[in-house]
Amino acid sequence: MIEIIILAMVAAFLGMRLYSVLGRRAEHEEEVIPHRFDQADQPKQTPPAAAQPATPAPNALALDGAMPAVERGVRAIVAADPTFDITSFLEGAKGAYEMTLEAFWSGDRETLRELCDDDVYASFASAIDAREAAGQTLDNRLIRIEETRINSAFMDGRTARVAVLFVADIAAITRDADGNMIAGSLDDAIESRDVWTFSRNVDAGGPDWVLDETDEG
Repeated sequence: MIEIIILAMVAAFLGMRLYSVLGRRAEHEEEVIPHRFDQADQPKQTPPAAAQPATPAPNALALDGAMPAVERGVRAIVAADPTFDITSFLEGAKGAYEMTLEAFWSGDRETLRELCDDDVYASFASAIDAREAAGQTLDNRLIRIEETRINSAFMDGRTARVAVLFVADIAAITRDADGNMIAGSLDDAIESRDVWTFSRNVDAGGPDWVLDETDEG
């Protein structure tokens, strides 16, 4: 399945573009529809077999229990871009979340430039500049992502925008220029709730989603 390929790419190439981990539509086998038997070939007393219910599409499964506004938004995106698959998107969003955090923590501006739009990149770069000017480094660890779900989804003109809530456990340490710990603890992870909004022009040639807004959940 393409989700596995996407996750493998995230694990192998931390610095790849965001489109490597977002927006890939899952490949699904074509549903096999039983043939109808000719009525003349069947005994008259034998009732026709009951029709089997169709298997729900992956987007329908992923939207099960979603808020009406979110469901409407996702359906609007699918209508504008039939290649959009919500299950693949969420798996890719988790990878993008991890990639972006690790790039910020390590001061990897090049990766951040690839993953973010201009405004978000400027905010990250400014924070990195201030940290480096103070002679500080981050020794953070993403312990686990507890929850990933869509908070909102809508079409803004020809741009799809999807806000994703991430609930994660993060262990954070700040060190000074000599490597001494000045804040945080690796023994006590704290819960982080972030709402990140990803956007993509549906008329673009590739599924190049970018992070264009960050907020607390």
